[in-house]
Amino acid sequence: MNTIKEIVRDHYKYRRQLMKLAKSDIIKTYKGSALGWSWAIIKPAITLFVYWFAFSVGLKATNNINGYPFFIWLLVGMVPWFYMRDMIIGGAGALRKYSYLVTKIKFPISTIPTFVNISILTINLALHGIMIVIYLISGYGLDLYCLQIPLYFFAMALFFNLWGIFASLLAAVSKDFLNLIKSIILALFWISGIMYDVNKIDITWIKEIMLWNPITIIVNGYRNSLVYKQWFWEAPLELVRLGVMFIIMFALATVIYKKLKKDVPDVL
Repeated sequence: MNTIKEIVRDHYKYRRQLMKLAKSDIIKTYKGSALGWSWAIIKPAITLFVYWFAFSVGLKATNNINGYPFFIWLLVGMVPWFYMRDMIIGGAGALRKYSYLVTKIKFPISTIPTFVNISILTINLALHGIMIVIYLISGYGLDLYCLQIPLYFFAMALFFNLWGIFASLLAAVSKDFLNLIKSIILALFWISGIMYDVNKIDITWIKEIMLWNPITIIVNGYRNSLVYKQWFWEAPLELVRLGVMFIIMFALATVIYKKLKKDVPDVL
């Protein structure tokens, strides 16, 4: 409990600095390019265009999913994935990227992944806006189910903030861990149901394992809100899985923080 209180206290005490550092992180990330932070939108837009071209034009995947074109279904899953991908890597590398805050300024370690998270979330909010615009332009109106999007957004942000604390500490003491995360990110994309519906996998035990993947749960939540029109309480097993994975991530982040927080300044 003392560790939890310390993390919460540090976040509250440095809340203003976190917002300033998040803004600085965005500027630092895109500094030196003529288009600046626009690249945060351009790069995922290019990725989406490539997938649209490959599946809609090349492979001619024109089948509708619950009355929605495949591209809309894909878009709804890809937008949260862009955030999760960036946070999986960026959260893990947060302490190494901002090592000077730990070694020279003595900034609270637990808060560094948080302002990196805020930075990535801010950019992803713009992608959420673009997603909604495309959704509306395609002729689909917003309804009450869309009110679930902020809930899934908040759950996603909170879960991956815990991931950032956990992973950044491990990556700080072992660069191999960070390299491992970077190496498996493509595999995570393909096993998380971004490009296909995990619920339609025929092999039961594989499907059950994959449904415990937090990325899959979040993506399914977004699609339930915008495509399948399903309330979160109508999928109680998904809520249970998300709750269990959140508790596990919370426990891991707390334990690792308690064990490594004193070692990280010396290692960095």
